[in-house]
Amino acid sequence: MTTMTSRMKEPDLENTTGRVLIVEDEPDQQELLRFNLSREGYQVSCVDNGRQALEMIRHQQPDLVVLDLMLPGIDGLEVCKQLRRETSTANVPIVMLTAKAEDSDVVAGLELGADDYVTKPYSPRVLLARVRAVMRQRQRTSGAVTDGGNVEQVIRHKDLVIKPERFEATVAGKPVALSGTEFRMLALLASRPGRVFTRAQMIKTVHGDNCAVTDRSVDVHIFWLRQKLGARGRMIEAVRGVGYRFKETEN
Repeated sequence: MTTMTSRMKEPDLENTTGRVLIVEDEPDQQELLRFNLSREGYQVSCVDNGRQALEMIRHQQPDLVVLDLMLPGIDGLEVCKQLRRETSTANVPIVMLTAKAEDSDVVAGLELGADDYVTKPYSPRVLLARVRAVMRQRQRTSGAVTDGGNVEQVIRHKDLVIKPERFEATVAGKPVALSGTEFRMLALLASRPGRVFTRAQMIKTVHGDNCAVTDRSVDVHIFWLRQKLGARGRMIEAVRGVGYRFKETEN
């Protein structure tokens, strides 16, 4: 079953602000999420298992996925892994939902490429804030290639090429499959080589204000970003006790 009958009054919408897919197998939680996101103007679809989620995302490419980790059959972590492994879905923003408060569960999801997370039980206001923050960042980095004849911005460091408007990064001409958060961190660092960014600055730039993302999650994203960049990952340098910077030159 890919959608469910509403038990709440349907919001009266004239415009939508983006397409969101909810992947949640608990009917009450699914309905609560659907209602609150629809009321904010999002076009919402719902599925209750990982297999349906993968099929829908591959064919319809939502603007964001709210993904519960505890799902029947294919769980949320495996869904996240498969999405990030495929070029066509690698950049779809993902906000995880987890009933577990343990750091290991959050870290596992971030390592697989999720952009953010919310721990159950959660406030709908907190979830909406996280969704808005991720959507805003995606819109900032995936705009039109040209605007009124303006030249597309391109960041180049040797054979590493970053195109923020296209949300693309390549190394030696080969595309690098990055999550939304990984891409935004790379673009931030590479746009100001030599400048040291604190973890707090990176969180604010990537996720916006009032986002409860930990320093540990920044380190996890940077770890996987370096791995995906291969030899070019060495250009991202940790500054002990401060944060990270992009080397102006590579030895």
